[in-house]
Amino acid sequence: MDERKPGLGRRKLLATAGAAAAALAAAGLPVINTGSAALGEGKLRAEPLIPPKRRGIILYSVRDRIQAAPDNSGVPYGFERVLAHLATVGYKEVEFAGYTQHTSILGRQITPAEIRKILDDNGLVANGTHTNINPSTLDAEMDIAQTLGMPHIGTGGDPSGSQYQADWDRAVDDWNAMGARAQARGLKLYTHNHDTAYDFLLDAGPFDSNGRPTHSTGIRKLEYFIAKTDPELVYFEMDLLWAYLAQHRFKQYTNANGNFRTDIFDPILTVANRTRRFPLFHAKDGDHTATGYAETPLGEGDINFQQFFQTIGLPDYHHANYEMDDAQLGGSADPGKSLRVAQQSYDNMSALSIYTR
Repeated sequence: MDERKPGLGRRKLLATAGAAAAALAAAGLPVINTGSAALGEGKLRAEPLIPPKRRGIILYSVRDRIQAAPDNSGVPYGFERVLAHLATVGYKEVEFAGYTQHTSILGRQITPAEIRKILDDNGLVANGTHTNINPSTLDAEMDIAQTLGMPHIGTGGDPSGSQYQADWDRAVDDWNAMGARAQARGLKLYTHNHDTAYDFLLDAGPFDSNGRPTHSTGIRKLEYFIAKTDPELVYFEMDLLWAYLAQHRFKQYTNANGNFRTDIFDPILTVANRTRRFPLFHAKDGDHTATGYAETPLGEGDINFQQFFQTIGLPDYHHANYEMDDAQLGGSADPGKSLRVAQQSYDNMSALSIYTR
């Protein structure tokens, strides 16, 4: 793949528009008409679909350079140099995935206060974090969050890894309580999804030998959690690649009568009807394969970011954080790879536009 391929390919951009448009229309939500004939007469203007101030990156995407020791590669390393580079690229926001760097840079570990100064010096804003959140760690993590000036505090894992309703009920109680503690300190608590969070809840008989349900009523685990948690206390960060993977993985469940039922999950519909519960997104892209998705730089895969972000609305409220996992870490052979892909993904994010008269 050409890592610096400019712009968004039209085939990629519109690959899923037809199916998405049908689902949106059925739900009574706005549908984007992508045919040039529908533009009609009159002067159009293009505005950024994702406002510049809301274009972010989770630092997990460049963690190899955050954690790198000083070297002779000429590639930025550590928080001071990497954050300065990302600001030059154009990013305005960052989401943290840890607060440590190589101790040889300063002769000790960097402090949250020192990281905050680096953010301020480069005109960057921390919009959130993936950290270890539970009732016992929350206060300490909120101290760091407030030092860094972030309005949201979150975790990179699902609220529960279980398939059983009783476990999700316990998660609801924990997260409502933690959300209230976060709200008291002016923070919004959020959880980040993986694909299995959109699998079906086991909440119907028959029951196994341990008295646990083996079938489903058709409710998805995260949808149950969203409905049960307090909308003023618990928020969400949708990872678009994981969500669209779930669309392909979890299509059927077995009901209490032992019959297969089909239900298609649509990430847009999950967000559009409760859009303020999703202040953050991982703008992660990929090519659809027979077994799921293979990650790509943002704008080079099949995820229809144009359809998604235009439909959910509230562009000044939502934070879009580019993410790519392990595939683009170049190692010693190509230490600048993750930073080049971060640049490419920012360029493609910037190219997304909304057209109005």
